[in-house]
Amino acid sequence: MSQPAPVTETTHRLVLSSAGRIHSVEQGSGPLVLLVHGFPESWYSWRHQLPVLAAAGYRAVAVDVRGYGRSSKPEGAAAYRMLELVEDNVAVVHALGEQTAVIVGHDWGATIAANSALVRPDVFRAVGLLSVPYAPRGGPRPSEVFAKMGGEEEFYVSRFQEPGRAEAEIEPDVRGWLAGFYAALSADTMPPADGPDPHFASRGGTLRDRFPTGRLPAWLSEDDLDVYAAEFERTGMSGALNRYRNMDRDWEDLADFDGSPITQPSLFIGGAQDASTTWMADAINAYPATLPGLVASHILDGCGHWIQQERREEVNEILTGWLASLPA
Repeated sequence: MSQPAPVTETTHRLVLSSAGRIHSVEQGSGPLVLLVHGFPESWYSWRHQLPVLAAAGYRAVAVDVRGYGRSSKPEGAAAYRMLELVEDNVAVVHALGEQTAVIVGHDWGATIAANSALVRPDVFRAVGLLSVPYAPRGGPRPSEVFAKMGGEEEFYVSRFQEPGRAEAEIEPDVRGWLAGFYAALSADTMPPADGPDPHFASRGGTLRDRFPTGRLPAWLSEDDLDVYAAEFERTGMSGALNRYRNMDRDWEDLADFDGSPITQPSLFIGGAQDASTTWMADAINAYPATLPGLVASHILDGCGHWIQQERREEVNEILTGWLASLPA
């Protein structure tokens, strides 16, 4: 049986939202599938999924999250709270002339996708989560939890809290920092398990001190790295980092959803060598209660954090199979 021809025509749009404008990249026609990236990425992280989903009969749309790429970058960290990002996604769906969509996210995008499905079930009829599991709102204030991690070392999320601090580490050499960060979390280039953990920095040191050097992960070409670096060199890093600076605000804003499950049909794909999967194993084990509509959960052996780029063919096969299983 012949395979459908790939869809190569790509449409870029700028749609209005409370952020100002959200940039989206679209291929195909059919039921809408909204793709949401994580840190430090862009719509380009879905370059391997857009044509495949389009060929499978879907309208695949990848966005630049507010603060990234060609999307607007509002002033002030509070503009990047979760509820604002949820409404950006709703605005994109409606601007495209649709009432509902399937939403799929990776890394921070997975958390944004999960909360979009939780807060706006009228719009998001199914949710796919890549790399970061769903964990309902609850427990202590996030900043208190992160401050206790690492002992004498500093956890990267805590390090990102102070405006300007992480920017000062990254922005003098955006390309080099990104190359090291991507390599640190990729299965084929990450440090050995018994080496210093790149999610932490020693007191007085930097995260980059622990990044591997010398080669890029197999999924990342020099040209790919140029695309990512050019965007952040143009925009700076503050818009992206502001997502981390709202975790306490999110905890407050989402108090009414404490412990709430996501009931729509859902999917999870994680990497066996990804810290997000291993650190949050309890969240995955809780899926019967927290994701009662879970259709499938996959842990990919030998895979790190950048899952839809590291293992694009497997992820594409899982995504298209899951989408085909959903009610019309």
